[in-house]
Amino acid sequence: MEATDVAMTIYIPRMYGIGYVFDGMFDKKIGKQCEKKIKEMEKEIKKHNQIYKKLQDQQKGMALNLERDNVGVVVFGNDKLIKEGDIVKRTGAIVDVPIGKEILGRVVDALGIPIDGKGPLGTEERARVGVKAPGIIPRISVKEPMQTGIKAVDSLVPIGRGQREFDLGDRQTGKTAIAIDTIINQKKFNEAGDEKAKLYCIYVAIGQKRSTVAQIVKRLTDADAMKYTIIVSATASDAAPLQYLAPYSGCAMGEYFRDNGMHAVIIYDDLSKQAVAYRQMSLLLRRPPGREAYPGDVFYLHSRLLERAAKMNDNHGGGSLTALPIIETQAGDVSAYIPTNVISITDGQIFLETELFFKGIRPAINVGLSVSRVGSAAQTKSMKQVAGSMKLELAQYREVAAFAQFGSDLDQATQNLLNRGVRLTELLKQGQYVPMPIEEQVAIIYAGVRGHLDKLDPSKITAFESAFLQHIKGSQKELLATIAKDNMITEDSDAKLKQVVLNFLSGFEG
Repeated sequence: MEATDVAMTIYIPRMYGIGYVFDGMFDKKIGKQCEKKIKEMEKEIKKHNQIYKKLQDQQKGMALNLERDNVGVVVFGNDKLIKEGDIVKRTGAIVDVPIGKEILGRVVDALGIPIDGKGPLGTEERARVGVKAPGIIPRISVKEPMQTGIKAVDSLVPIGRGQREFDLGDRQTGKTAIAIDTIINQKKFNEAGDEKAKLYCIYVAIGQKRSTVAQIVKRLTDADAMKYTIIVSATASDAAPLQYLAPYSGCAMGEYFRDNGMHAVIIYDDLSKQAVAYRQMSLLLRRPPGREAYPGDVFYLHSRLLERAAKMNDNHGGGSLTALPIIETQAGDVSAYIPTNVISITDGQIFLETELFFKGIRPAINVGLSVSRVGSAAQTKSMKQVAGSMKLELAQYREVAAFAQFGSDLDQATQNLLNRGVRLTELLKQGQYVPMPIEEQVAIIYAGVRGHLDKLDPSKITAFESAFLQHIKGSQKELLATIAKDNMITEDSDAKLKQVVLNFLSGFEG
């Protein structure tokens, strides 16, 4: 065979966007020529493998300090790969994350990169993480309820769509449990089909253990709640800049729903760990420390984040973003720096107490210190009708209970207050991961505040609640549906509900 009849083409697989083609090697010593070219190609492959490794090792960062002679950059990732003499280049971009409905059901990191092993997110849309909060003109006052499914919250510290309700307490007092229950409770609204009723959920885990985040994902998956939830995770093993960035990334994802006429709730769990990460970064950037070694702008760190939660007016789509920030206190100290900052930024707080938790009162909400400043305007009328007097009765009960322990000589009115308070406290207890529809809450609280349970032994209240709910869901579906539909207790509903409670109590054994 003549060499001129042979035309060999050798392709190297396309690597990193570069393709190599060697064409037309005409030589009598074809074998040697090919061997020579293959050796050259092996060198090229080795060289580009090294380039690829360098590309992989490249870290992104965010410039936070701009000095005359240096730039302070925080690195998103492992700083051990950076060494003296490395070249740093500007990307010309501001930090952004993917947004859109395609992210629902996914677990992403602080940069919006999926970490759940389910492949790409499937969205091309992106948004900057640090945008300015809406001004006064596009907003409207909170008027729609955001139901948590927790009796103590929906009745005493109601939350509205667009509100910022702050959840604080010591470790292991049930802060995250309230947040997860709130997410699970949105299932019926998201399955209803009405886009205006739907409430999408974003859960931002900051500085938590990976195992804890995995448990939360499993719990939400088991409850079939992941399909309308996004989880943004910056765990304890992640770099401080990622823990600092995660809440802003989650907020940008939530703003997509707010700005497109939809409703979303974002849970920051927890912001005290974000403040610690920011303190660490600021000290390394040589910024002057202030109180508790936090930098001077730690208030602005949280205010600029929480101000992005808003209820928009109809000219701007009528959407909303509700924020539920969580803060961990140390030994119940509400007057510490970060808790007081966030209390002053938010529209109310739910305070959880260790003492109540260990007494078996769960959720361990301290009704005296918990408040909702704007949520009452959004509370459903039916709940307002039954729970209106409950907060006052519980406050009076706490006041009287403090004195009652010193002596037994109490008048009848005081004794009645104590009896009612004990039963209402029992009535507000609720198991974890069992959120309750508002009409069922109304029926149960109605029985307590109208005095129908005053003669029932307090130890039997929980058993009564369980049996009564089973009874009313089975034989009084129409009554529950009427309360839910009318959103109030009419005279007719009141009479029927009273009769149902009395009839059930007469045959209740406990």
